[in-house]
Amino acid sequence: MSNEINKYQQDANFQNQQFPNPAQDDEIDLRELFSVIWQGKWLIIAITAVFAFGSVIFALSQPNMYKSEALLAPADAEQSGGGLAALAGQFGGLASMAGINLGGSAGVDKTQMAIEVLKSRQFTSAFIQKHNILPDLMAFDKWNMSDNTVSYDEELYDVAFNKWVREVKAPFKPEPSMQEAYKEFSKIISINTDKETGMVKLSVEHQSPYIAQQWVNLLVKDINAEMKLRDVAEATKSTQFLESKIAETNIADIKTVLYKLIEEQAKTIMFAEVREEYVFKTIDPALVSEEKSGPKRALICVLGTMLGGMLAVMLVLIRHFVRKEV
Repeated sequence: MSNEINKYQQDANFQNQQFPNPAQDDEIDLRELFSVIWQGKWLIIAITAVFAFGSVIFALSQPNMYKSEALLAPADAEQSGGGLAALAGQFGGLASMAGINLGGSAGVDKTQMAIEVLKSRQFTSAFIQKHNILPDLMAFDKWNMSDNTVSYDEELYDVAFNKWVREVKAPFKPEPSMQEAYKEFSKIISINTDKETGMVKLSVEHQSPYIAQQWVNLLVKDINAEMKLRDVAEATKSTQFLESKIAETNIADIKTVLYKLIEEQAKTIMFAEVREEYVFKTIDPALVSEEKSGPKRALICVLGTMLGGMLAVMLVLIRHFVRKEV
């Protein structure tokens, strides 16, 4: 009996040697890891402190940013279809008898189109050039809160001679191109639409709260003017087209339809001329912000410190296992 017990114990020891308990290995590994980290604690503390100090310096070096925003509502567009689409669904069949194609009745949502125009390169470039905001966009340095004055980076822009002096490599030029300006402008502008209410929030972020407010107001004004101009041009062109078709047909019913379409185009032009807020109505105008919107200096410091700590621990562990293998 005792021989059988001894044989069983020997078999168990043999199995433990061949197949060690994973839990024991995990416990050993964790102890080893904590031991390595504890031995390298001073290096970890030093690296973490360097990262913490660097993140503080970086956070303090970032300028304050101010956001100005306006809440807009889509204007009640009486000519929502726009152009020939207004009555095409009603009279398209009759007009086709005379060989006149009025197009489909479905039109693009005017509010969404205005938003896309607002984001476009063409509109942004025209806006920057029209209001001469390139220095405030590309060479701005500081805003003085006490007297509301601004200064520009002398290495980029010479205010006295109104000249760009930045040093760049070809194909870039001292004066920033509209492509560069568009990329920079896209970083500071935000357009958000509430899907439930349809309200549009337009905001601009800048170092100067006064400039941010001014740009928001100018953007609202210019997009209304741009969409108005497009609709008037389309209505005028449509009217000319319809008048030419009237001269080509002798069918009284067709002429009646075409005159009604011309009347609709005249309403579109009149509506555009008398309405300033053509696409967007301002519900809550842009204000000069009294509080900064960024940067989040505390968050920068916390993330920088955490990053330093994680890198330090990884460095200590990697160094230990490299030495262990050697």
